[in-house]
Amino acid sequence: MTIISSAPAPVLELRGISKAFTGVQALNGVSLNLYPGEVHTLMGQNGAGKSTLIKVLTGVYTPDHGQILLAGQAIQPQSTLDAQNHGISTVYQEVNLCPNLSVAENIFIGRYPRKLGRIDWAGMAKQATELLERMQIRIDVTLPLAHYPLAIQQMVAISRSLLVSAKVLILDEPTSSLDEKEVDLLFSVLRGLREQGMAILFVTHFLDQTYAISDRITVMRNGEREGEYLAADLSRVELVNKMVGAPAANDAATASAQPTASHAAAGGVADANGTAVAGEGRFKAFLRAVGLGRRGALQPMDLEIREGELLGLAGLLGSGRTEAARLLFGADKADSGAITIDGKERNLSSPRDAIAAGIGFCSEDRKHEGAILDLSVRENLILALQARTGIMRAIPLKRQQQLAEEYVKALGIKTASIETPIGSLSGGNQQKVLLARWLVTDPKLLILDEPTRGIDVRAKQEIMDYVSALCKKGMSILFISSELPEVLRVSDRIVVMRDRKAGGEYPRGALDETSVLQVIAAGDQHA
Repeated sequence: MTIISSAPAPVLELRGISKAFTGVQALNGVSLNLYPGEVHTLMGQNGAGKSTLIKVLTGVYTPDHGQILLAGQAIQPQSTLDAQNHGISTVYQEVNLCPNLSVAENIFIGRYPRKLGRIDWAGMAKQATELLERMQIRIDVTLPLAHYPLAIQQMVAISRSLLVSAKVLILDEPTSSLDEKEVDLLFSVLRGLREQGMAILFVTHFLDQTYAISDRITVMRNGEREGEYLAADLSRVELVNKMVGAPAANDAATASAQPTASHAAAGGVADANGTAVAGEGRFKAFLRAVGLGRRGALQPMDLEIREGELLGLAGLLGSGRTEAARLLFGADKADSGAITIDGKERNLSSPRDAIAAGIGFCSEDRKHEGAILDLSVRENLILALQARTGIMRAIPLKRQQQLAEEYVKALGIKTASIETPIGSLSGGNQQKVLLARWLVTDPKLLILDEPTRGIDVRAKQEIMDYVSALCKKGMSILFISSELPEVLRVSDRIVVMRDRKAGGEYPRGALDETSVLQVIAAGDQHA
């Protein structure tokens, strides 16, 4: 059901916005109304079109079709500066300011006040202080921006919008790196700006935050607007279903999604008949994480990964799946919790530590954190093994060739030669090379973050069949995927993540697609 507002007129209107790139229809007839004095949240999964819509609004992209109206007048922003001049200001996930300059300089950069032909430093500091005090932020504006935490830096970015008298404030994933107290501070500021009549478009993937701040919600899916709703009228379950395109969940599914006390405490698994087996009955623990967390990334959580099992992590984008994987691999440093491997506490402060402990990690970012496109299949394949061996002990070329040939054959990698640059291979074959990179290190635990994203159906099946075979031989697998049917099909246990914390742990067969979504939307008073 689409909601028609009783407000007299929107401050910003998008009418039938469409934008296509080569072979991809990113936006298709998207409309949106943004009213003064409200927080309007834009929700949707990865690839829904949110970022493209923001870039159209801010003049980065020119729409192929459609119209943008500001206060009833048609506009065509040609750049972000042009959009700012129209009164549309944007604060991005990554604060785009100069940390070496003072707070005041960052607020006024490009618009320094002058007096007698020179920069009026005292006047600038006074105005900057007054702008921040309007948001109830009291800090020394003469100190470098880097002196303050990220939340304050976000406020500084927002204060620039007040300086240029913005009519519309767009916040693109502003809370992704903030902790709870910092989010509360940001929301307090946003509520103040809302009371002053500003129209705020808030882009996020956190459900709890959506309901904490939103007056209205627009859901996007596959480049189209699914609908516009009053937040008070849309339950979390309904929101998640609309985002992923799933049918409405029923109460029976909700009931089946509740973990028993034994499952939650001991991490139950299921036998071949689907009967729950609690605790250590089937698998011996390889890795245990207790209270593992990182400020602004993952709330402290407990996790157990057992020998010879495939543990699935399910959840929406931004739920904390990748953040948990990176902490386990030492790619990010945890600031709470402890990890034990084979019963011994280990300090995994770097990927080198994790590799030494028998952990491998296939990143979801194949292009930037995985394949080195100009290097050959052989060179890409032996990188992790060489890192573990050390730069002073080069792996002989003959051994490299032997390993490359062996795994090209074992994984069915289609390449003219092991010396072919990996960049010339298909996505599926690149992924197989990256999988082989870690298999040659003979890991005890292999973390797979979206290993089948963007590859064809046959390659997906081949990779997952091989992974399942590895589990049967005793290897532990931590499997992360946005494709719920795949997670449900291959996992021995599933941990469902929501809003940067663990929402529950379930044995095989306890969940279906509908009940996973129910767990993701847990805690809803309307469900």
